[in-house]
Amino acid sequence: MELTPGSTRNDRPSSAPAFPMSAFPISGPTGYGLMSLTARPEPVPREQAFAAINNAIKDGVSLLNGGEFYGPNFFNPDPTVEKRPFENLKLLQAYFAKYPENRSKVSVCIKGCVTPTGPDCSPEAVKRSIENIASFFPGNKFELFEAGRMDAKTPVEEFVKACIPFIEKGVIKGISLSEVNANTIRRAAAVYPISCVEVELSLWSTDILKNGIMDTCRELKIPIVAYSPLGRGYLTGKINTIDDLPPNDLRRLFDRFASQEAIDANKHLLERIGKLARKKGCTMAQIALSWVRTFNEYPEKYATVIPIPSASTPERNHENNTHIKLSREEFEELNRAVQECQVYGGRYSARFAGLLNG
Repeated sequence: MELTPGSTRNDRPSSAPAFPMSAFPISGPTGYGLMSLTARPEPVPREQAFAAINNAIKDGVSLLNGGEFYGPNFFNPDPTVEKRPFENLKLLQAYFAKYPENRSKVSVCIKGCVTPTGPDCSPEAVKRSIENIASFFPGNKFELFEAGRMDAKTPVEEFVKACIPFIEKGVIKGISLSEVNANTIRRAAAVYPISCVEVELSLWSTDILKNGIMDTCRELKIPIVAYSPLGRGYLTGKINTIDDLPPNDLRRLFDRFASQEAIDANKHLLERIGKLARKKGCTMAQIALSWVRTFNEYPEKYATVIPIPSASTPERNHENNTHIKLSREEFEELNRAVQECQVYGGRYSARFAGLLNG
């Protein structure tokens, strides 16, 4: 399914630089998030990761989503712990070296401009990040560059303007944003067409349906790339106790995984998802992902949504890519569950709150 994200506002100042009236298109209905392959204490073995990526491409996935900083212990404050920030890029470099025929089959979106102490979207950081990322790809170019998060000092207009020369030189083809609010999206799109906006969306994280992001992206015809569509694994029904998470798992820093009380408090939502999964003869993960994809059946109300579930094995990746058709009644049933099942805990925690809705 080829998507053609729309254009910017036509009332931009006459002094604004000329640019094409449509953004670089991305395709769905499902992408592949690569974070879990390398952003863990010990990355997934290369051949296993390669097999998972191969399965994604076999299943028709054409959007790979990675990060310059998706490496072991990147955010670990302990100075004695080894940090390997470029492991995700090294994985993709090795993958395309082994499977060069697959490079043209996918668009790659890479987050950058993030340091261990926080985001830096200054023009200097944009240049440094794009050039570093590009060096890992054939021909020193890739499709989409994304601000992993916006910083508090750099206006989004400056970030977008800093990216434009790299589009003109052919290093990248488009610009993406992550965890930004509706106003920031509008401001960015007034400078240059935005290819996609990556935000969290799942059955237990529905903020974008209420804070204007979904409406703004629909109006501007910007696809939403939905990260953590499985609630960081919780919506699969396989995280039942705090001990199901390794001691150094990043999720333990988030409110919804910080205690057994938190894990137990949200099981009422799992019960509703599980009931429908049993009725449909599929997994809870497939129900959760199909709910996200079903927004695409109502373009008069919603923007295009492409979930990017992560998976560390080809089997799990295939499960995630298998769409389970939901009837209108089943979709509404899940929407009622979202409204009736109050979710315990914030999406992140106080430590990370300043990095959201930039």
